Amino acid sequence: MPPDGKTSSSIVLSEAGRAVAESQDLDCIHGPQKLGFRRALPHNLLITPVPPTRIDTRASSPTDARLGRIVRLLSDNATVVISGQRIAEQLGTSRSEVWRAVQYLRQLGVQITGHLATGYQLMAVPDLLLPDALSPMLSGTIFGSHIRHYFSIGSTNVAAMQAAAEGAPEGAVFLAEEQTAGRGRGDHTWDSAASLGIYCSVVLCPQMSPLDALFLSLMTGLAVADAVEHTTGLHPDLRWPNDVLLNGRKFCGVLTEMNAEPTRVRYVVIGIGLNVNHESFAGELHPIATSLRMESGREWSRVALIAALLKSLDAHYRRLAEGRPGEHAEIIRSFEQRSSWARSRRVVVADNGSGYEGVTEGLNDRGFLMLRVGDQLRTVLSGNVRAADGT
Repeated sequence: MPPDGKTSSSIVLSEAGRAVAESQDLDCIHGPQKLGFRRALPHNLLITPVPPTRIDTRASSPTDARLGRIVRLLSDNATVVISGQRIAEQLGTSRSEVWRAVQYLRQLGVQITGHLATGYQLMAVPDLLLPDALSPMLSGTIFGSHIRHYFSIGSTNVAAMQAAAEGAPEGAVFLAEEQTAGRGRGDHTWDSAASLGIYCSVVLCPQMSPLDALFLSLMTGLAVADAVEHTTGLHPDLRWPNDVLLNGRKFCGVLTEMNAEPTRVRYVVIGIGLNVNHESFAGELHPIATSLRMESGREWSRVALIAALLKSLDAHYRRLAEGRPGEHAEIIRSFEQRSSWARSRRVVVADNGSGYEGVTEGLNDRGFLMLRVGDQLRTVLSGNVRAADGT
């Protein structure tokens, strides 16, 4: 939707659509100019021609913004049919490129009716994580201005780390419909089925010591739990340091990677993988993984979830970045309250091929898990924490 809240005009080919257009005071928007028209008729759409350019539909490239603009244009004018010529003029491309882009969007599951000769109409709003849909929802956060979307990518964390090294700003967001080499902690991979989950990485530039970086992971787990609870009504559990669970099964993981000097962090990339609409998991994932759909019995909007998640992350990060006295202690307190694993839980910690067992006794003031092993209190600096009974 344009900033002024009015629906942009279109060439209307159906009689019903013509009646709708003629009854509204529509605007025609093209580039920096906005021309007002009482009636959206083909002969008075006075748009300066733009040399046509090719729309990039390569899945491994950042999504051409014009694909999102096509979806947005059709969504904002859902009650009318929009001609290929009108879309082409809005995007600065040719009608044949619009046709090619529409075919590509259809392959991705976007329900668009019509064809080049008669015009196009959106039958249902697609659940794609496109910047055009997300940016307005993230207004006022650090995440609304620099969103990169991929239909398919190896890893959003790899792309984000590379971009951060090249100067990407704080708040840059990297989203993918599918990852072909999704990564978890250690050598683990992350199952990243197409358009079923949220695969997201963000760039942050906190002014903090590398010794405090663990608080970013703890903070992110809290942000995920808050967003999921607010959106779905489900009540996630947290397992140190970065797993988010429902009924004992993992549905979200956090991967934090950092570039730092000995005394300061240059930048951090936080990767979040969240299982949303998966119906099942096979093989070794079957007993340990779940999704929001599996736990609730219904599908969820990924767009609404990622918007809620990034808003929640923005709020948590701002509090941490302000450096207020007691903020670290507040994160620890909140984590322990949300986690059934933080205290009085017998667990096994696996780290670099070895393991040890004990009972959890909360987090210390640096955010590390404390474990009672026999008559000794041990600090868990890293490793995978699992229930000692195998559950």
